[in-house]
Amino acid sequence: MSIWELLLAFVVVVLMLVALLANVLVLMCFLYSADIRKQVPGLFILNLTFCNLLMAVSSMPLTLAGIIYKSQPGGDQVCHVVGFLETFLTTNSMLSMAALSIDRWIAVVFPLSYHSKMRFRDAALILGYTWLHSASFPIVAASLSWVGFHHLYASCTLYNKRPEDRTQFVIFTGVFHALSFLLSLVVLCFTYLKVLKVARFHCKRIDVITMQTLVLLVDIHPSVRERCLEEQRRRRQRATKKISTFIGTFILCFAPYVITRLVELSSVVHINSHWGIISKCLAYSKAVSDPFVYSLLRHQYKKTWKDILNKILKRSSINSSALAGESRSRNLPQLNE
Repeated sequence: MSIWELLLAFVVVVLMLVALLANVLVLMCFLYSADIRKQVPGLFILNLTFCNLLMAVSSMPLTLAGIIYKSQPGGDQVCHVVGFLETFLTTNSMLSMAALSIDRWIAVVFPLSYHSKMRFRDAALILGYTWLHSASFPIVAASLSWVGFHHLYASCTLYNKRPEDRTQFVIFTGVFHALSFLLSLVVLCFTYLKVLKVARFHCKRIDVITMQTLVLLVDIHPSVRERCLEEQRRRRQRATKKISTFIGTFILCFAPYVITRLVELSSVVHINSHWGIISKCLAYSKAVSDPFVYSLLRHQYKKTWKDILNKILKRSSINSSALAGESRSRNLPQLNE
């Protein structure tokens, strides 16, 4: 193995371990907190978490084996199943992010009618559509034998080995990425830009009230005034940062891989195998970033996993103190003798 392949293998191992740890932590928070389970977006986050976990235990290990051995890991049947799952899970993840953005859009733009427009039944219907949409493409690909080990990405994925099917495969790949990546990106941009517009409007109203208050309070200390103005600036930047993170991570992780898959269809451009694996690793990195972007960095999840950690530490300290008390009680008779 070359130094590049060793480095790429190390990256895949790190991505796999961090994705497993972070997504398991999100799942623990969901199971532990009744408040999180009561929220409608929790269904979308749960679906996204399961997709990321399955990706970490199915596709990532085979890609690691493909990098190390430079050949198809396992038999054809295993590769076909993993390739089917990889296509399904990637599409499902993209559509789950789009569903989360729609939920945020309804909550911010239509706050008074949110509970009537986004109920658990509505969320279940949206999830049903994402599963149906996500399953349709890999089913078609599997029925046409367009799933296999692709050396460019060292993974089991969409792959056409027959030259006579090239035109049909090009059309299929274009439609697949248009209705998965591009559709999700359009929904993300539309909904989050609407959310940003409303957030900026509310920030302006708060800023006006704050400035009027500062003008009336003549005797206010300069440090307090400066603190209020600093909070204004932070408030304006907070929504922009969050929305930039949502859209930016989606583009950064998926766009290189999707563009590489589309460029690959042209026989004119030669793609380096190292870049193919790097683009695949970027797509895998979404399974690592999702738990932090959508869950673990939010206040409710932070509080929940801190409560879980405190409970574990408290239980261990109680057990250790009980063991210490037991050992002392055993030693007392010996001292009396």
